[in-house]
Amino acid sequence: MRRRSAPVRFGALTRRGRSARPLKSEALAPGMTVGLFGGSFDPPHGGHLHVARTAMRRLQLDRVWWIVSPHNPLKARKPGEYSDRLARVAELASAPRMTVSDVENRMKARLTARVVAALVQRYPRVNFVWLMGADNLKEFHRWARWQEIMASLPVAVIARPQDPIRARLAPAARTFANRRVTETSLSGFARRSPPVWTYLCEPLHKESSSRLRRNRG
Repeated sequence: MRRRSAPVRFGALTRRGRSARPLKSEALAPGMTVGLFGGSFDPPHGGHLHVARTAMRRLQLDRVWWIVSPHNPLKARKPGEYSDRLARVAELASAPRMTVSDVENRMKARLTARVVAALVQRYPRVNFVWLMGADNLKEFHRWARWQEIMASLPVAVIARPQDPIRARLAPAARTFANRRVTETSLSGFARRSPPVWTYLCEPLHKESSSRLRRNRG
């Protein structure tokens, strides 16, 4: 049973007094399977695209939403200009069936759990899956209301080169060890009742935001 929350208003993003529409349509039809791929994407890179493509192919998703966050509360570093990051994600995620969304900014939400709850409420007949790289799984237990996220929708973790073995031993992985779906049992994964999660092993993509920022600096 997916949790419900109080109604949330999805206002238009306002930048310098002007209304800014989402870069692509957020219209979804009942029964669709949609991956939610959130992050600051500072900067977006091929590793992010690897995660989105892998999830779309392995989980047979109809869409992947790239939810660009204005901030990351777990990082002390202030992210780059939001409009610039949004535009760069749009350039990277330009393939069919990929949608770049500023919904988190429009909601002025500070927590991923709130965004997830709002989307599940707004689209009750859409099957959402939360997507993340294995590097995020290592600190997932530090996210505010992370167990609420697990209880709201299936979670798919895609292998990344940053210590994948330790990621699979992370507190969140251990807490929900008995709810893990193996790679041989992925059929209908997006329609399974949470909490449920899986770890997808693929040839590793070495690019990372932290390394690109170091090279850029």
